[in-house]
Amino acid sequence: MNAGLVTAVSRNATYAFSKPNHPCVTLLAGLGVEGDVHAGATIRHQFRMTYEPDLPNLRQVHLMHEELFEELALKGYEVSAGQLGENITTRGVDLLTLPTGTLLRLGADAVVEVTGLRNPCSKINDFRTGLLGEMFALDPHSAEFTFKCGVMAVVRRSGTVHPADPVEIELPGHPHRPLERV
Repeated sequence: MNAGLVTAVSRNATYAFSKPNHPCVTLLAGLGVEGDVHAGATIRHQFRMTYEPDLPNLRQVHLMHEELFEELALKGYEVSAGQLGENITTRGVDLLTLPTGTLLRLGADAVVEVTGLRNPCSKINDFRTGLLGEMFALDPHSAEFTFKCGVMAVVRRSGTVHPADPVEIELPGHPHRPLERV
């Protein structure tokens, strides 16, 4: 099912909160975004590497929906692609409602598997004061918090991804498991 488009691709070779946009990124199976500091088979998150260095890297690729930027703009926050640390920005894909294990086909070849929700960190407030509070929403039905700052994925098939590439969704078999923080 063709669900949307890639609107921007970003990577950064050093640990920094934001990631500069690029004309394309190459996804490497089992590793992540070529040239990105978070690429690797084991955990590359700077804080988590200190106490879980040998665990599998379930956060190889960070995807975020561009619609979030519009929502934030209505609340006075100017945010654009790559500034919240995502590698792939999408439009027309309801990333936050996808079940764990969903495959996203990006462009002609690349495939990522959604592993969970991005856990928002306090560095978001360093980027824009008060922004961290906008990264959560209270679900009126379950009384649980929803994290709004994108999903994490692992690369299942290598390929190059460009802005304007299609995003196709392949849902896993039932029963679907909701996304949890990774």
